[in-house]
Amino acid sequence: MKALFDTVSQKASKMVTNQYSTSFSLGIRFLNKSFHAPIYGIYGFVRFADEIVDSFHDFDKSVLLEEFKRETYLAIERKISLNPILNSFQEVVNAFKIETYLIETFLESMEMDLGKKSYSEEGYKKYILGSAEVVGLMCLRVFVKGDAAMYERLKPNAMSLGSAFQKINFLRDLHADYIGMGRIYFPDVKIEKLDNATKAQIEADIEADFNDGLAGIKQLPKQARLGVYVAYIYYRSLFNKIKKLQPEAVLEERIRIPNGQKVALFAGSYVRNSLNLL
Repeated sequence: MKALFDTVSQKASKMVTNQYSTSFSLGIRFLNKSFHAPIYGIYGFVRFADEIVDSFHDFDKSVLLEEFKRETYLAIERKISLNPILNSFQEVVNAFKIETYLIETFLESMEMDLGKKSYSEEGYKKYILGSAEVVGLMCLRVFVKGDAAMYERLKPNAMSLGSAFQKINFLRDLHADYIGMGRIYFPDVKIEKLDNATKAQIEADIEADFNDGLAGIKQLPKQARLGVYVAYIYYRSLFNKIKKLQPEAVLEERIRIPNGQKVALFAGSYVRNSLNLL
């Protein structure tokens, strides 16, 4: 029975999410249960693609990514894959009519990570579009449940929120990206000479994205709003912590929010949402 295989596939995507991201795992729990499997399906797909370019150093990453791409499109076309992560993802794509260009744009950004080590302004925007903004749009497709008008209205906000999250990831992971992989995502920035003025400029850009993203969260359907708001609060707290640090401190180590603090943040988010205080 394919239904049983689909259930196993969904559980595999959930396991991937739980293993790779405690923050997103907790955030998903605040979504309505009807959204759990689809969002796990999306996260499992993007996580595996990201792992190919970031982690599999002893293998030919370009070959692995090309195989992953082919298998992705074949899974969507056939509506089945023996790769449970891709089977889970194709189910989401077909059920919620996620556009092929969103998937293509995401995979193009993963290809950029195979070779590029620094980015122009144009390349930076293209990478954020593919690695974060279109992922936000995939999730938005799920949240609006076929409401085309709502999707079009909230697209810019979803893209801004994804952009804010990704730029914070860049700041949080400066050490790993630059020291570990030689990557510099921020355009025209000499990371080893990062100063307060440049850091403040990056932070102001993130703040603008955050404000636009929050405006969209307030307009989401009630069943999705709390889970997305929880993710927003987590990243906002991470951002506030980064803003307080000197540039050299950001470069020295990966910035984290302790698990105990995450739980407190999420509990506060639940209360604010319940009282309509967003």
